[in-house]
Amino acid sequence: MSGTVFSLIPPVVAIALALATKEVYLSLLIGILSGAVLYVGPNPLHAVETMVAIMGDKIGGNVNILLFLSFLGIVVALITKSGASKAYGEWASRSIKNKKGALLSTMFLGSLIFVDDYFNCLTVGTVMRPVTDKHKISRAKLAYIIDATAAPVCIIAPISSWAAAVGSSLPEGSGVDGFNLFLRTIPFNLYAILTIIFMLVMILGGFDFSAMKRYDEKVERDGFEKTVEADAYTVAGNGKVMDLVAPIAVLILFCIAAMLYTGGILSGANVVDAFANCDSSLSLVLGSFFTLVFIFIFYLARRVLRFNEFCETFGIGVKAMIPAIMILSLAWTLSGICSADYLNIGGYVKEVVSGSALVGALMPAIMFAVASGLAFSTGTSWGTFGILIPIAFAVVGAENMNALTISTASILAGAVCGDHISPISDTTILASAGAQCDHINHVSTQIPYVLCVASCCFVGYLAAGITGNGWVGTGVGLALLAAVLFVIKSRAK
Repeated sequence: MSGTVFSLIPPVVAIALALATKEVYLSLLIGILSGAVLYVGPNPLHAVETMVAIMGDKIGGNVNILLFLSFLGIVVALITKSGASKAYGEWASRSIKNKKGALLSTMFLGSLIFVDDYFNCLTVGTVMRPVTDKHKISRAKLAYIIDATAAPVCIIAPISSWAAAVGSSLPEGSGVDGFNLFLRTIPFNLYAILTIIFMLVMILGGFDFSAMKRYDEKVERDGFEKTVEADAYTVAGNGKVMDLVAPIAVLILFCIAAMLYTGGILSGANVVDAFANCDSSLSLVLGSFFTLVFIFIFYLARRVLRFNEFCETFGIGVKAMIPAIMILSLAWTLSGICSADYLNIGGYVKEVVSGSALVGALMPAIMFAVASGLAFSTGTSWGTFGILIPIAFAVVGAENMNALTISTASILAGAVCGDHISPISDTTILASAGAQCDHINHVSTQIPYVLCVASCCFVGYLAAGITGNGWVGTGVGLALLAAVLFVIKSRAK
């Protein structure tokens, strides 16, 4: 079954069941088990053994992300228990006067935190959730803005962990500088550019459509969503706005400093190279751990919280992150069963793409579609880079830098698009966790928005391939998006 069309079955089963039943854990588990059965044959015991082995490897390899989630959950619990979130919400309600201001502030903060998408998702949700709650903005809308300012912003930010991922996907001995190629793709990364514009126009225009509009109307009619945070946390301190702003600012500062440290800034590397070569997951753990140390001193020295109240939040914070940790662990396991060591879904895609009669005119559009589908099925954009960028090199050739740049840009755009819409993507899961939104509600409400932007991107890449000019593709994509938004707004009115 490895490297064949059957390798598509596990992600298809998991995603279809998740959307149909709205039960994410069981759907992922069934998808994983179906993949294990395809790999080992109709032997239930060996299938379960394979599943457990993959899960153990994946959790061990991603333990830093789980530690970061746990530490960040404790930080959020401390800020909430101290009363700082409540104080910030009261201050924001006086400073941010309307729903539009709250949405724009969320988008601005999300765009500002561009160094890492994991950090972006959870930090923006923590800071802005009290503000958006105050203005009756649904958690699904908050989750969409968080998700749309995570990977789409990181993929066009030169100083981010994503630039390193793109550079590491280039085949050895290609003779092409990875960072230089990444910079060249930025103006032609249509999904990132169009998503940011789409989101900004929707906020400024004050309109929604499709599932998001229906969901917002349901919230308005039936009342605001119940959340874990509202039930689990009890305010015990006398925190001020400073007690929220200072820990978040320190968290950002420490995480950036840790990225520079793990990237070799102390060994003589410059800032750009340090960010490109950093260990982002380790950096987030270091940053969040030292932020906890800072909060301990900052809160206890000023008697914002007592020592026993500080210690009580550890269990509460980790408990709040358990749903995200469970989904991530299962999603990583599903990605593992589809990897080259098992069902090799990437090998099947490579064979299909490389064996077809691809020509220059259709290459960008086809690569965008294939990257979107692969990232959607596997829930990973970085894995999609690693599979498809070498194929683009093999098909286009490193000597044709213009065509290579456009094709690589379409792969990056498609990978982010598929990752953005996938229910098993880690950033999608973390956006739900950051917004304290039901995961399936987040996925189902943002699908029409993502598909709207993706269709404009596909046409733009067709234009870029036919003309051989990436700027033409960007112009066509922008023009088509403007027309689509005009029609949507007219119908919404």
